[in-house]
Amino acid sequence: TWFGTRGSEVQILSPRPFSPWVRMKRIHLIVHGRVQGVGFRYFVTCEARALSLAGTVRNRADGTVEVEAEGDPAALAQLAAVVRRGPTGARVAHVEEGFSEGPPRHRGFHSA
Repeated sequence: TWFGTRGSEVQILSPRPFSPWVRMKRIHLIVHGRVQGVGFRYFVTCEARALSLAGTVRNRADGTVEVEAEGDPAALAQLAAVVRRGPTGARVAHVEEGFSEGPPRHRGFHSA
């Protein structure tokens, strides 16, 4: 909750609550290659936030990076394309992609 002013009155503005009836498009990516220790999570977080997507990115014990993002389908496709390229210093061998939809799971985009 945050406060905003309009004229002399004070308004209390809250983010819209999650609705179980809203269906979000979601992409799930597992990125293989030289993708840990090269700023990959930071790169994905910046790109996802610029595209107004919500979700997470995390390193996995097997050396891959996992991305789950939800939002506009066109923005999800852009994120997938950017992830396939990766940041300077990364070498993406291949990307496993999965798609789904359902109620929102995330607020904002975060690195875990």
